Amino acid sequence: MTVKTMDALLVKKCFLAGAAAIQAKKEYINELNVFPVPDGDTGTNMSMTISSAANEVAALEHPGMEDICKAISGGSLRGARGNSGVILSQLLRGFTKVVRNVEIIDVRTLVQAFEKAVDSAYKAVMKPKEGTILTVAKGGAEKAAKIAKDCDDIVVFAQRVIDEMRVVLNRTPEMLPVLKEAGVVDSGGEGLVTMLEGMCDALQGKEMDYRSDVPTGDGAVSGKSGASSEGISTEDIKFGYCTEFIIQLEQGFSSNQESELKQYLEKIGDSIVCVADEDIVKIHVHTNDPGLAIQKGLTYGELSRMKIDNMREEHNERVIQSAQQQGGQQAALKGQEEFPSQDGPRKEVGFISVSAGDGLTHIFKELGADIVIEGGQTMNPSTEDILEAVSKVNADTVFVLPNNSNIILAANQAKELTDDKDLVVIQTKNIPQGIAAMLQYIEGNSVGENEKSMCEAAGQIKSGQVTYAVRDTSVNGKDIKQGDIMGLSDKTIEVVGNNIKDTAVALAQKLMSDDTELITLYYGEEATEEEAMEIADAIREQKDAVEVEVEYGGQPIYYYFLSLE
Repeated sequence: MTVKTMDALLVKKCFLAGAAAIQAKKEYINELNVFPVPDGDTGTNMSMTISSAANEVAALEHPGMEDICKAISGGSLRGARGNSGVILSQLLRGFTKVVRNVEIIDVRTLVQAFEKAVDSAYKAVMKPKEGTILTVAKGGAEKAAKIAKDCDDIVVFAQRVIDEMRVVLNRTPEMLPVLKEAGVVDSGGEGLVTMLEGMCDALQGKEMDYRSDVPTGDGAVSGKSGASSEGISTEDIKFGYCTEFIIQLEQGFSSNQESELKQYLEKIGDSIVCVADEDIVKIHVHTNDPGLAIQKGLTYGELSRMKIDNMREEHNERVIQSAQQQGGQQAALKGQEEFPSQDGPRKEVGFISVSAGDGLTHIFKELGADIVIEGGQTMNPSTEDILEAVSKVNADTVFVLPNNSNIILAANQAKELTDDKDLVVIQTKNIPQGIAAMLQYIEGNSVGENEKSMCEAAGQIKSGQVTYAVRDTSVNGKDIKQGDIMGLSDKTIEVVGNNIKDTAVALAQKLMSDDTELITLYYGEEATEEEAMEIADAIREQKDAVEVEVEYGGQPIYYYFLSLE
């Protein structure tokens, strides 16, 4: 099949196929992550990012090229989650900057678009690292430029470019030793190639069933498998139906109506998303009675894109975990339901913090945070989540504390998209850094002075986390089995054990230095104050001069956060 040009409708078809390919293979992409922590995985973040754009593209009935490009760029930018999602959105943004200027795409246009995509993505990352999705994208752009003169068939052109990107992807373990040790290729690069392969299939008119087309070793270096696929009990699923739909509003939708609808959905389920955008409202809820959600939605207008999945029918653990994880990530908006009042005079400074756990939320509120976005390692909030929070803070300058290295890029992207307020992103990589930064803020100092002192305070904190391994792997010479307890620093896995208390104490010992004076232990929802106090006593026995404080964090997944000063 020969294709010399692409119009807007063909672009739409190919883009939706690329999004479907990532969605179908996201669990495979997740398994390529090096560290076996239960985090906001690459495949999930990339899938949710491109799905945000795909929803807008799918809604266009008779689009022109500029319409398609606006939907792809705007949807992916707002929906970007995690570093991989932000980089993907920047690739799409750069690509569409070139394509939007034409009505018909040929090979020459694609070469320019690839180059612009790579340029945009590299500029978005402060310290680009080779052996990642960026390297794979660059390899594709360079191949495109080389073959363009001798190839005017877009199908042949695309296949050769994708083949080269797959070659570069398989070389990523040689660029990053940590990939080689874990026996995997870069997960973000795999996601990018997967998307382009889906687009190329659609370009050729193939009808692919991506659900059954999961790679069995194509992207893995040593063929290592991920977590076990044994089933879990359906009794563990509190709400059985994942319900999604869009309300086409018949009239306006006030903030009071939005609050009322959210409160109603909370009564019948969880994992709630309720986002109003001009004349539509997007709804997502896990519930045991989808009919109640649908009936309530009908009181506001007509419904479209209705989707109900029975999660209890899913017996494959990976599929169930994926559904729960996506619901948990989309619940990042839940933390924004109670916004501060916009009445009254505008403040000079406001604060937004990302956190998970009622104890940590209370701490940030006590330190002056106007809004705490519920999110973090297991549910990276999107750029749109952060923008929504920013819009509700009635202040000239808003400090944003991501408190997670995988959220910093999304926060920076929100800064670029905000024009009515000054956003200052304090690049906190974890909760202890965020708390230290908030404590350092001094009212009366200038924004610049506070930014400098907050960054310095965050940088002086050593931090650690105690969690569990979700799959077998090998990292830094440590053989890790699924279910092992791990003690992590900001850089690597420091300790592996089979006991939470012993692992936490060993981690503290690893992180302590001669000048350590204070250790704060934040215990999570699966830990107890009694155990936390025992850990604190054990740490004091190791070093009498160190003061150890215990605080309730309530964070999920992570048994303990450690802050060392």
